[in-house]
Amino acid sequence: MPGKVNLEVVEGPMKGQKYTFEDRDSCIVGRQKECGIKLPSDDEHITISRYHCLLDINPPDIRIRDFGSMNGTFVNGKKIGQREKGVSAEEARQQAFPEHDLKDGDEIKLGNTVFKVSVQKPPPPNDAEKLRPAIDVASADPAEIIRKLLDLAKSGRDDLLAIQGYSIEKELGRGGFGAVYLAKHNKTGERVALKVMLPQVALQPRSQETFEREIENSKMLSHPNVVQMRDYGCSEGTFFFAMEFCDQGDIDSLMVKRRGTLDIDEATGILFEVLDGLEYAHNVKVLSKLRSGDTKEIRGLVHRDLKPSNIFLKSESGSSVAKVADYGLAKAFDTAGLSGQTRTGTAAGTPVFMPRQQVVNFKYAKPDVDVWAAAASLYYMLTRRFPRDFKPGKDSWQTVLQTKPVSIRNRDSSVPKRLADVIDQALDDSGKLNFQTAAEFKKALQKAL
Repeated sequence: MPGKVNLEVVEGPMKGQKYTFEDRDSCIVGRQKECGIKLPSDDEHITISRYHCLLDINPPDIRIRDFGSMNGTFVNGKKIGQREKGVSAEEARQQAFPEHDLKDGDEIKLGNTVFKVSVQKPPPPNDAEKLRPAIDVASADPAEIIRKLLDLAKSGRDDLLAIQGYSIEKELGRGGFGAVYLAKHNKTGERVALKVMLPQVALQPRSQETFEREIENSKMLSHPNVVQMRDYGCSEGTFFFAMEFCDQGDIDSLMVKRRGTLDIDEATGILFEVLDGLEYAHNVKVLSKLRSGDTKEIRGLVHRDLKPSNIFLKSESGSSVAKVADYGLAKAFDTAGLSGQTRTGTAAGTPVFMPRQQVVNFKYAKPDVDVWAAAASLYYMLTRRFPRDFKPGKDSWQTVLQTKPVSIRNRDSSVPKRLADVIDQALDDSGKLNFQTAAEFKKALQKAL
């Protein structure tokens, strides 16, 4: 059984209410209606902010961070995170307050509401589930690891079927959890992007099963505008993936290389294909494997991490085709607890391409958050700026919750007004998002053009 975190209200008007977290999640607590845990708007909670604090949960771990409220958050009777006297709410949002680890039995007090934390850790592994030593990603060399795996694959090992017959040509990129290599199949000549991901925690069968259950859906995606995952596997404490190779790289790298923005025709052409890929994925029917081992049919997969660095270009029949990459890969890695990090503690969680709705309701993100991210990616391609102003040292989560996207014509007045109006409309996340589907957004863009 995996870890679990429970919060039970033991004092206050919500006494007896329980919240259970079994998967990776974040939860904002406050008086705002949309908060994951909404506190009463009464006299006893007048000291509680609309968005008061953030719970960052990766069972069995849980952290809490106050958002710089006027009256602070109490943990076991100790006040944390309160902004200093004379500091305005706006000034408080210019800083990120520290996070506090919570443990079993801790109590959180907000107004007259008290939550008791209960942490259920997974049972220790039996002899068949011996833990591997945690991999130090900072010092591990993915190149040496993948060469070792390829050598082992030559012996015909079943756990290395996905990479048998391939040889490395060059490294394409490297990140916090591994690297991507260009590999060539020795017989067919087919080139693939071979991605290696190194867990930052000790790997055990439960984590591997969770990851594979999540990633199996991504393998089923087959569309011209979605990067195809050929196969995947795990061996020697390392996950590897053979994926369709996109020879022109990603949009973010393209813009860095050009040292500028993309013109309207190129940017919108890319986005139309991205929206086609999203529309397909949001409506595809796949068989999802449940924790029980049973399967059930589900409809639609939400990416939740769309951004220019996850949009690739591939040469096909003399033209460039845009493809959405890493569909669910980062999410699955994180959900299985393999990143060893909390969302607030990692740069990968910086929500520059997330709408407010996704920050508030991370667990239940719907397809419309991907549409918002697509609009934000178009905004970036045209301006090389994020929709919101993320200032150095300022709490990025607070920035999303408390500020509005900047109108694109304030970034670049040359963007045609009709196009700008549609982009601004798509990025308005003050209420319900204006475009619920990728097809709706594409149609509006085409009309504006």
